[in-house]
Amino acid sequence: MEITVLAASGRTGLELTREALRRGHTVTAIARDPARIPLPDGAGLRKAAADVTDPASVAAVVGADSVVLSGLGTDRAGTLLAGAEAVVAAGPKRIIWLGAYGTGPSAETAGEGAGALARMLGDRLGDKVEADTAVLAAGGTVFHAGLLTDEPESPHRRTAALADGPPFDFGAKVSRATVAAAMLDEAEHPRFAGAVALPLSA
Repeated sequence: MEITVLAASGRTGLELTREALRRGHTVTAIARDPARIPLPDGAGLRKAAADVTDPASVAAVVGADSVVLSGLGTDRAGTLLAGAEAVVAAGPKRIIWLGAYGTGPSAETAGEGAGALARMLGDRLGDKVEADTAVLAAGGTVFHAGLLTDEPESPHRRTAALADGPPFDFGAKVSRATVAAAMLDEAEHPRFAGAVALPLSA
């Protein structure tokens, strides 16, 4: 399968890239500066430069047969929506996007904790919700993950539908490796097209 990883130089994007390569996929790893992707060049991996604020640069590296997995995260409002719109416009086969549990469609399921998260995100909340909306409208899958860690993949991991989500808990974290595995599962065997899914550690 042709996998394109957005923001591959970041911690989540790097986990997505590693997991896709481990599973034998052909990977195009995108970053503003591909030299910052700490993986050796080799069979199955192509590093490419693109900036989500420049849709033409994204379109130049996202193929029509590729499945795009996004590890994009930002402290600047507007970047996520720009990225989502650029990827949608590029017209890949599928989009699997990383969002935040307790925002947008998952706020009600998450319960009272979603309010605290919204206050923490501030002006970035609207950007996250709009980006998710753009991906869902294009038939993509959005994974709403809790707070992320750099721990190994959970041996008890599972992917749940939004309706089966637990209350939001700042203490209930999920590793980037677990999220990456869940997103690759969705790329290989789609279950949540056009919907929000939850990567859980147990």
